[in-house]
Amino acid sequence: MKRLDGKIALITGGAAGIGLDTARLFLDEGARVALVDLNDDDLAKAAGELGGGDDVLCIAADVSSADDTARYVRETLDWGGRIDVFFNNAGIEGKVAPLINQKIDDFDKVMAVNVRGAFLGLQHVLPGMIDRKSGSIINMSSIAGLQGSPNVAPYITSKHAIVGLTRAAAIEAAPANVRVNSVHPSPINTRMMRSLEEGFSPGKGEEAQASLAASIPLARYGEVRDVANLVLFLASDESAFITGGQYPVDGGLAAG
Repeated sequence: MKRLDGKIALITGGAAGIGLDTARLFLDEGARVALVDLNDDDLAKAAGELGGGDDVLCIAADVSSADDTARYVRETLDWGGRIDVFFNNAGIEGKVAPLINQKIDDFDKVMAVNVRGAFLGLQHVLPGMIDRKSGSIINMSSIAGLQGSPNVAPYITSKHAIVGLTRAAAIEAAPANVRVNSVHPSPINTRMMRSLEEGFSPGKGEEAQASLAASIPLARYGEVRDVANLVLFLASDESAFITGGQYPVDGGLAAG
Protein backbone atom coordinates (compact mmCIF):
# COMPACT_ATOMS: atom_id res chain seq x y z
CA MET A 1 0.00 0.00 0.00
CA LYS A 2 1.28 3.43 -0.91
CA ARG A 3 1.73 6.06 1.80
CA LEU A 4 -0.92 8.48 0.48
CA ASP A 5 -3.31 6.05 -1.20
CA GLY A 6 -6.62 7.76 -1.99
CA LYS A 7 -5.71 11.07 -0.39
CA ILE A 8 -6.43 14.49 -1.86
CA ALA A 9 -3.50 16.91 -1.55
CA LEU A 10 -3.43 20.66 -2.18
CA ILE A 11 -0.10 22.39 -2.85
CA THR A 12 0.37 26.14 -3.23
CA GLY A 13 3.42 27.31 -5.12
CA GLY A 14 3.06 24.01 -6.93
CA ALA A 15 4.29 24.84 -10.43
CA ALA A 16 8.04 24.65 -9.76
CA GLY A 17 10.80 23.82 -7.30
CA ILE A 18 9.91 22.18 -4.02
CA GLY A 19 6.18 22.36 -4.67
CA LEU A 20 6.41 20.58 -8.00
CA ASP A 21 8.73 17.85 -6.76
CA THR A 22 6.48 17.28 -3.74
CA ALA A 23 3.53 16.92 -6.11
CA ARG A 24 5.50 14.34 -8.09
CA LEU A 25 6.27 12.38 -4.92
CA PHE A 26 2.68 12.60 -3.67
CA LEU A 27 1.40 11.24 -6.98
CA ASP A 28 3.90 8.40 -6.82
CA GLU A 29 2.57 7.59 -3.34
CA GLY A 30 -1.06 7.36 -4.48
CA ALA A 31 -2.45 10.86 -3.93
CA ARG A 32 -4.42 13.08 -6.28
CA VAL A 33 -2.93 16.57 -6.29
CA ALA A 34 -4.30 20.09 -6.82
CA LEU A 35 -1.62 22.62 -7.76
CA VAL A 36 -2.01 26.35 -7.11
CA ASP A 37 0.27 28.95 -8.65
CA LEU A 38 0.05 32.40 -10.22
CA ASN A 39 0.51 31.63 -13.89
CA ASP A 40 -1.60 29.37 -16.12
CA ASP A 41 1.31 28.65 -18.46
CA ASP A 42 3.56 27.59 -15.58
CA LEU A 43 0.81 25.34 -14.25
CA ALA A 44 0.26 23.78 -17.68
CA LYS A 45 3.97 23.05 -17.95
CA ALA A 46 3.99 21.52 -14.47
CA ALA A 47 0.97 19.35 -15.28
CA GLY A 48 2.77 18.13 -18.39
CA GLU A 49 5.85 17.22 -16.37
CA LEU A 50 3.63 15.29 -13.96
CA GLY A 51 2.00 13.37 -16.80
CA GLY A 52 -1.30 15.25 -16.75
CA GLY A 53 -4.39 13.14 -16.36
CA ASP A 54 -7.28 13.19 -13.93
CA ASP A 55 -5.05 13.00 -10.86
CA VAL A 56 -3.78 16.58 -11.28
CA LEU A 57 -5.84 19.77 -10.99
CA CYS A 58 -4.30 23.16 -11.80
CA ILE A 59 -5.67 26.41 -10.36
CA ALA A 60 -4.26 29.84 -11.10
CA ALA A 61 -4.61 32.03 -8.02
CA ASP A 62 -2.93 34.73 -5.93
CA VAL A 63 -2.49 33.26 -2.46
CA SER A 64 -2.45 36.74 -0.89
CA SER A 65 -6.04 37.33 -2.09
CA ALA A 66 -8.85 36.22 0.21
CA ASP A 67 -11.18 35.76 -2.76
CA ASP A 68 -8.62 33.71 -4.71
CA THR A 69 -7.91 31.58 -1.66
CA ALA A 70 -11.58 30.84 -1.11
CA ARG A 71 -11.83 29.95 -4.81
CA TYR A 72 -8.84 27.60 -4.96
CA VAL A 73 -10.04 25.76 -1.87
CA ARG A 74 -13.58 25.53 -3.24
CA GLU A 75 -12.37 24.26 -6.63
CA THR A 76 -10.22 21.63 -4.92
CA LEU A 77 -13.17 20.47 -2.84
CA ASP A 78 -15.44 20.37 -5.90
CA TRP A 79 -12.81 18.24 -7.67
CA GLY A 80 -11.67 15.95 -4.88
CA GLY A 81 -14.48 16.05 -2.35
CA ARG A 82 -12.15 16.87 0.53
CA ILE A 83 -8.60 17.99 1.34
CA ASP A 84 -6.54 15.46 3.30
CA VAL A 85 -3.14 17.15 2.95
CA PHE A 86 -2.35 20.85 2.54
CA PHE A 87 1.21 21.86 1.68
CA ASN A 88 1.07 25.61 2.39
CA ASN A 89 4.17 26.27 0.32
CA ALA A 90 3.88 29.45 -1.77
CA GLY A 91 6.49 32.09 -0.98
CA ILE A 92 8.85 34.73 -2.36
CA GLU A 93 12.31 35.85 -1.27
CA GLY A 94 12.05 39.62 -1.56
CA LYS A 95 14.94 42.02 -2.15
CA VAL A 96 18.45 41.68 -0.75
CA ALA A 97 19.38 44.90 1.06
CA PRO A 98 20.21 46.15 4.55
CA LEU A 99 17.13 46.59 6.72
CA ILE A 100 17.50 50.38 6.72
CA ASN A 101 17.41 50.38 2.91
CA GLN A 102 14.47 48.03 2.45
CA LYS A 103 11.48 49.63 0.75
CA ILE A 104 8.19 49.36 2.57
CA ASP A 105 6.42 48.22 -0.62
CA ASP A 106 8.84 45.31 -0.94
CA PHE A 107 8.39 44.43 2.74
CA ASP A 108 4.60 44.49 2.32
CA LYS A 109 4.80 42.25 -0.76
CA VAL A 110 6.86 39.61 1.06
CA MET A 111 4.53 39.67 4.04
CA ALA A 112 1.46 39.50 1.79
CA VAL A 113 2.58 36.33 0.03
CA ASN A 114 4.53 34.57 2.78
CA VAL A 115 2.41 35.41 5.82
CA ARG A 116 -1.02 36.61 4.69
CA GLY A 117 -1.05 33.87 2.03
CA ALA A 118 -0.22 31.17 4.57
CA PHE A 119 -2.77 32.56 7.04
CA LEU A 120 -5.53 32.64 4.42
CA GLY A 121 -4.72 29.10 3.34
CA LEU A 122 -5.05 27.88 6.90
CA GLN A 123 -8.25 29.85 7.42
CA HIS A 124 -9.97 28.30 4.41
CA VAL A 125 -8.60 24.74 4.55
CA LEU A 126 -8.91 24.08 8.27
CA PRO A 127 -12.73 24.15 8.54
CA GLY A 128 -13.19 21.13 6.27
CA MET A 129 -10.44 19.18 8.02
CA ILE A 130 -11.87 20.02 11.43
CA ASP A 131 -15.35 18.93 10.33
CA ARG A 132 -13.95 15.57 9.15
CA LYS A 133 -11.62 15.30 12.16
CA SER A 134 -8.70 14.44 9.95
CA GLY A 135 -5.93 16.14 8.01
CA SER A 136 -2.31 17.19 7.84
CA ILE A 137 -1.03 20.67 7.05
CA ILE A 138 2.60 21.40 6.33
CA ASN A 139 3.61 25.07 6.34
CA MET A 140 6.71 26.13 4.43
CA SER A 141 9.10 28.16 6.55
CA SER A 142 12.89 28.17 6.24
CA ILE A 143 16.03 27.94 8.30
CA ALA A 144 15.50 31.72 8.15
CA GLY A 145 12.48 31.14 10.38
CA LEU A 146 14.75 29.79 13.12
CA GLN A 147 17.81 32.04 12.76
CA GLY A 148 18.78 35.57 11.86
CA SER A 149 20.64 36.60 8.72
CA PRO A 150 21.68 39.99 7.35
CA ASN A 151 20.18 41.81 4.36
CA VAL A 152 16.96 39.79 4.06
CA ALA A 153 14.93 41.19 6.97
CA PRO A 154 11.50 40.96 5.28
CA TYR A 155 12.07 37.30 4.39
CA ILE A 156 13.44 36.49 7.86
CA THR A 157 10.45 38.21 9.47
CA SER A 158 7.95 36.37 7.30
CA LYS A 159 9.46 32.97 7.97
CA HIS A 160 9.56 33.54 11.72
CA ALA A 161 5.86 34.42 11.49
CA ILE A 162 5.16 30.99 10.01
CA VAL A 163 6.40 29.40 13.23
CA GLY A 164 3.80 31.34 15.22
CA LEU A 165 1.04 30.51 12.76
CA THR A 166 1.98 26.84 12.87
CA ARG A 167 1.98 26.63 16.64
CA ALA A 168 -1.30 28.51 17.02
CA ALA A 169 -3.04 26.46 14.34
CA ALA A 170 -1.70 23.19 15.73
CA ILE A 171 -3.12 23.87 19.18
CA GLU A 172 -6.49 24.96 17.81
CA ALA A 173 -6.80 22.01 15.43
CA ALA A 174 -5.49 19.24 17.69
CA PRO A 175 -8.87 18.44 19.32
CA ALA A 176 -10.14 17.59 15.82
CA ASN A 177 -7.14 15.30 15.10
CA VAL A 178 -5.80 17.76 12.52
CA ARG A 179 -2.02 18.17 12.51
CA VAL A 180 -0.05 21.29 11.59
CA ASN A 181 3.75 21.37 11.26
CA SER A 182 6.36 23.53 9.56
CA VAL A 183 9.44 22.62 7.55
CA HIS A 184 12.63 24.68 7.53
CA PRO A 185 14.97 24.16 4.58
CA SER A 186 18.50 25.51 4.38
CA PRO A 187 19.64 26.70 0.93
CA ILE A 188 18.12 24.37 -1.67
CA ASN A 189 19.02 24.24 -5.36
CA THR A 190 16.08 26.27 -6.71
CA ARG A 191 15.41 29.46 -8.63
CA MET A 192 14.94 31.30 -5.33
CA MET A 193 18.51 30.58 -4.26
CA ARG A 194 19.90 31.70 -7.62
CA SER A 195 18.10 35.01 -7.04
CA LEU A 196 19.41 35.35 -3.49
CA GLU A 197 22.97 34.46 -4.51
CA GLU A 198 22.94 37.20 -7.12
CA GLY A 199 21.51 39.62 -4.56
CA PHE A 200 24.20 38.78 -2.02
CA SER A 201 27.04 39.08 -4.55
CA PRO A 202 25.94 40.79 -7.78
CA GLY A 203 27.76 39.26 -10.72
CA LYS A 204 29.38 36.67 -8.45
CA GLY A 205 26.52 34.31 -7.70
CA GLU A 206 28.70 31.20 -7.96
CA GLU A 207 31.05 32.56 -5.32
CA ALA A 208 28.10 33.29 -3.04
CA GLN A 209 26.84 29.75 -3.56
CA ALA A 210 30.20 28.27 -2.66
CA SER A 211 30.39 30.37 0.50
CA LEU A 212 26.88 29.43 1.59
CA ALA A 213 27.49 25.74 0.90
CA ALA A 214 30.67 25.86 2.98
CA SER A 215 28.66 27.13 5.96
CA ILE A 216 26.50 23.98 5.98
CA PRO A 217 27.95 21.08 8.01
CA LEU A 218 27.18 18.60 5.21
CA ALA A 219 28.98 21.04 2.89
CA ARG A 220 26.37 21.23 0.16
CA TYR A 221 23.01 22.69 -0.75
CA GLY A 222 19.98 20.48 -0.36
CA GLU A 223 17.94 19.24 -3.30
CA VAL A 224 14.21 19.62 -3.73
CA ARG A 225 13.70 15.91 -3.08
CA ASP A 226 15.33 16.29 0.35
CA VAL A 227 12.50 18.64 1.32
CA ALA A 228 9.78 16.69 -0.49
CA ASN A 229 10.71 13.55 1.45
CA LEU A 230 10.19 15.36 4.75
CA VAL A 231 6.89 16.83 3.58
CA LEU A 232 5.73 13.36 2.53
CA PHE A 233 6.52 11.99 5.99
CA LEU A 234 4.56 14.78 7.68
CA ALA A 235 1.68 14.32 5.24
CA SER A 236 1.48 10.58 5.83
CA ASP A 237 0.00 8.59 8.69
CA GLU A 238 3.53 7.71 9.76
CA SER A 239 3.61 11.08 11.54
CA ALA A 240 0.20 10.65 13.20
CA PHE A 241 1.45 11.79 16.63
CA ILE A 242 3.42 14.79 15.37
CA THR A 243 1.95 18.30 15.43
CA GLY A 244 3.05 21.84 16.21
CA GLY A 245 6.67 21.07 15.36
CA GLN A 246 9.39 22.82 13.39
CA TYR A 247 11.49 20.45 11.28
CA PRO A 248 14.79 21.58 9.73
CA VAL A 249 16.01 19.93 6.55
CA ASP A 250 19.27 21.78 6.49
CA GLY A 251 22.37 19.60 6.41
CA GLY A 252 23.01 20.43 10.07
CA LEU A 253 22.96 24.22 9.68
CA ALA A 254 20.64 24.80 12.63
CA ALA A 255 22.96 22.82 14.89
CA GLY A 256 25.70 25.42 14.68
